[in-house]
Amino acid sequence: MATSANNNKHDFSIDMEKYQHLFKEMDVPAKTTLLMEGEVAKKAYYIIKGCLRLWFNNNGRDITFQFFFEGEGISSVESFRSGEPSQFSIESIEPCKVLVITRKNFDLMVKSIPGYEQFMQDILFERLKHYSKLFLSRIRDNPPKRYADLLKNSPHIIQRVPQHYIASYLGITPVSLSRIRNKMQP
Repeated sequence: MATSANNNKHDFSIDMEKYQHLFKEMDVPAKTTLLMEGEVAKKAYYIIKGCLRLWFNNNGRDITFQFFFEGEGISSVESFRSGEPSQFSIESIEPCKVLVITRKNFDLMVKSIPGYEQFMQDILFERLKHYSKLFLSRIRDNPPKRYADLLKNSPHIIQRVPQHYIASYLGITPVSLSRIRNKMQP
């Protein structure tokens, strides 16, 4: 089994068979918390099947700020690397099959695979770009524009993610999202 960056400029591929022993495969039921806000991230996940989300609690309100799907890795990177408490939670939206790696085994891969460190830096840069776009969109764009952009650029999210999580991701209520969707339908 080979893995490569989905939307990455580098064509990086590794022979996962050689490193399979460093991962543990895990089935995760829907609505399972893999990391709770405030805990230290000791694991990273690679999604074989399913969808996970990053979210945090803002005065009792659940705020979703990113979704991850098949072929993507997820962790609270800052916590995973620094040992500091995570600023967000990771939760499954649907039943998932993931590969789990510990920090120790991840570090072993980074040291053992030529080019893997640069590959991971490129993935982190893409994640930073996503956060920057999300931040600016929340300031600059109104909710209908944010929804239209999501529909255009990430239709898979609209198709697979429950509406209340999409509303949270867009920074609006589910009722507002319903109104926007109704106005946009021909």
